[in-house]
Amino acid sequence: MTGHPDDSAGRSSGDSSGPSYDPAAEVVDICRDLIRIDTSNYGDQEGPGERKAAELVAALLDEVGIEARLIEGEPGRTNVVAQWGGRWGDPAGQRGGQQGGLLLHGHLDVVPAAAEDWQVHPFSGEVRDGFVWGRGAIDMKDFDAMLLSVVRARARAGAVPERPITLCFTADEEAGGHRGAERIVEEHPDELAHCTEAVGEVGGFSTQVRGRRLYLIEAAEKGMAWVRLTARGRAGHGSLLNRENAITALAAAVARIGTHEWPVRLTPTMRTLLATVAELAGTEATPDNSEALVEEFGEAARMIGAVLRNTLNPTMLQAGYKVNVIPTEATAHVDGRFLPGYEDEFWATFAELCGDDVSYEALSHQPPWETPYDGALVDSMTRALVAEDPDALVAPYLLSAGTDAKHFRTLGMRSYGFVPLRMPEDVDFSSLFHAVDERVPVDGLEFGARVLDRFLDQV
Repeated sequence: MTGHPDDSAGRSSGDSSGPSYDPAAEVVDICRDLIRIDTSNYGDQEGPGERKAAELVAALLDEVGIEARLIEGEPGRTNVVAQWGGRWGDPAGQRGGQQGGLLLHGHLDVVPAAAEDWQVHPFSGEVRDGFVWGRGAIDMKDFDAMLLSVVRARARAGAVPERPITLCFTADEEAGGHRGAERIVEEHPDELAHCTEAVGEVGGFSTQVRGRRLYLIEAAEKGMAWVRLTARGRAGHGSLLNRENAITALAAAVARIGTHEWPVRLTPTMRTLLATVAELAGTEATPDNSEALVEEFGEAARMIGAVLRNTLNPTMLQAGYKVNVIPTEATAHVDGRFLPGYEDEFWATFAELCGDDVSYEALSHQPPWETPYDGALVDSMTRALVAEDPDALVAPYLLSAGTDAKHFRTLGMRSYGFVPLRMPEDVDFSSLFHAVDERVPVDGLEFGARVLDRFLDQV
């Protein structure tokens, strides 16, 4: 329990009980301010970095008496860590019936945006048609803003959680988190020593299935393998016979990789999700009808469908320097994602698809993970959502991409993705990720802040 005497306290929904604060009061303004700070991550050292955004976050926390620490291993690649609530002096870190602390984490960097492609400038934070527009509005300055708005409101009202909370705003997530979450875990593990559970992106958003609003909580992630393929052959004149052409060998391997049909593999998380959908559809979930059930998600089926099986997508090709010269070497890059429990199958199949004439090396390799969808934290997330949206359904899902959770989980934390966001029925959440005209609904932001506030009542 926390400073709230009941589950309806302190909200902006018109009730009068409990502390007189609005957890959503600042969420739109903070989101706009964060979007206006360009934190584009190009995957190298050419971008602006996260320093200015980190300084804003630290100032917002310091203003309400929460001491923030800036951590950076490289100039400009800045993380923010703050401890809040609880009794951090307790050896066991046990408060309110919970064991250990809770990590709430979001990242400050964003993928680049080309302004000429957008209806509004991607770093304007403009409010238009009921949305806040800009790069990072969905991924994930919306959650950073929700968290800051709620924490600031509660700190001012004295509604401080009894459970120890670590607030973490990271750098470099969009390039694998090596300068952000990974650096904190490896060089500053003391900041996370009490944490046994973690909540971050990408989950808690709504989608539509058969006219029902279904909120998806991330309980698993695919593993990631970014791999470079190399074929070597015999250089020569383009007019001559050459049966050792590196480009030919590479192209054949890339074609096999890109067209391979992987079998459906249902993990525990996806079995639970598809059972929820099957109940709405009046059937039962099986591997044979899993793809049909995924189609119930409409446009979101692109994202949900990607976690029924392993995937391999060729993304880059490079070879040659003149049209009449056969080069010695050709290279390609492949983005591979594999399901929890199926990594061995992934690598064995990948090697077979490459064949004897193509070698490969993993440039980035991160493991998958899956957290059981049970326990007090899951119950708290569900209750918080249903309290704000009584007709809601809540279920887990498996994310096809990766988040900072991969790093934080190396310290043994149970992890979930929970950024509560109620989306309009005609807007697909997944289509806005890394997209032109990325935007977040204003009422969705405010909804998320209220849900997050209720969640903190129960952690």
